[in-house]
Amino acid sequence: MAEVGQHQERFSKLKCCVIVPTYNNASTIAEVLKGIQDYTENIIVVNDGSTDNTTNILKEFEYIEVTGYGQNQGKGYAIRTGFKHALKLGFEYAITIDSDGQHYPDDLPSFLDKLEDYKNAILVGSRNLDQENMPGKNSFGNKFSNFWFKVETGMSLPDTQSGYRLYPIKHLKKVRFFTRKYEFEIEVMVRAAWKGIEILPIPVKVYYAPGDERISHFRPFVDFFRISVLNTVLVTIALLYIKPRDLFRYLQKEKVRDVIRKHILKSKEPTGKIASALGFGILMGIVPIWGFQTIVAIFLAHLFKLNKALVVIAANISIPPILPFILYFSYLTGSLVLNKPSDPAILETFKNSASNLMDGKFAKVMDDMGYSFMQYLVGSIIFAIAMAFFTFILSYLLIVLFRKKRVSDQDV
Repeated sequence: MAEVGQHQERFSKLKCCVIVPTYNNASTIAEVLKGIQDYTENIIVVNDGSTDNTTNILKEFEYIEVTGYGQNQGKGYAIRTGFKHALKLGFEYAITIDSDGQHYPDDLPSFLDKLEDYKNAILVGSRNLDQENMPGKNSFGNKFSNFWFKVETGMSLPDTQSGYRLYPIKHLKKVRFFTRKYEFEIEVMVRAAWKGIEILPIPVKVYYAPGDERISHFRPFVDFFRISVLNTVLVTIALLYIKPRDLFRYLQKEKVRDVIRKHILKSKEPTGKIASALGFGILMGIVPIWGFQTIVAIFLAHLFKLNKALVVIAANISIPPILPFILYFSYLTGSLVLNKPSDPAILETFKNSASNLMDGKFAKVMDDMGYSFMQYLVGSIIFAIAMAFFTFILSYLLIVLFRKKRVSDQDV
């Protein structure tokens, strides 16, 4: 009993509770609650519209906070309801545990141990997915989920589908979530990661009952489809907004020379990869997709697994002082390729066009360029490819020379 009191004291000190979302788990809910009460009485049960004997069973546990609603809304909605209720009661952290009996309450102290070191992280229970009775579809679904989670956040987790988690709910109370069912457990992690909250794994035990005894409300086709739609939306947001935002923040925080030193001079990346990133950045800085160059560059750099910081730095070749010359040499290249005469006075036109481009006056640029537009369009693409190739060769040779010099200096 002294040990029970010690655990309860820790839960109270850390302002942590246990949330149990439940839907038609009358055969297991009582044992789950009895197991949890060995560690804490800070328990909130969310009755997600159960139609079995769950409501009557919960009446036997007088010390438990019970909330819920009459019609089933989904696991995600139940967890969100539990978060709101916990915050009203003054809790700052919440551990979610499923009511089907697959989680072991004796892992609760492990969450508290890690919480004491990581006060602002989501802790996700990492199950042994190779053990006996583990459904094959769960293993596939988890690998699928792990892959997309890494694409969306850049983080690696061994088990993104585990429902045994600790949430720092005090940091999530201002986040407006959109999903209500199983996919919520993906949404909450991804959006928390985008806010800078750490997502950390913690080993936990798991019990999978034999197939004929297992109760699951997961609908393989419908819920997998909903999760796939969510991942499509999250990947789109990540590539078009989150990753560019994070890269801009990084480049603003670090001085360009420090970025170059870190990603070129002291980088352990293969020389070819570094040179490819610089060449590709130059390509994206010259091609005529004004206003979208950086976003497209970051998207393609992520797709091709190139160093995004170097790509963005190189793409900034199209800054106002240099832009008129890029436009002029693109026009000149187009003249040579299409065998049309070039007018030296066109440089003045391009100076004006560059100014208009920076102001977003695309229509004015078209008027300025008149019949020369096709020459510019063709020339800019060829000029961009030529400059990218030149940058690749030059940077490759310089990096090789620098690395050789660095090795020889170390030998001395």
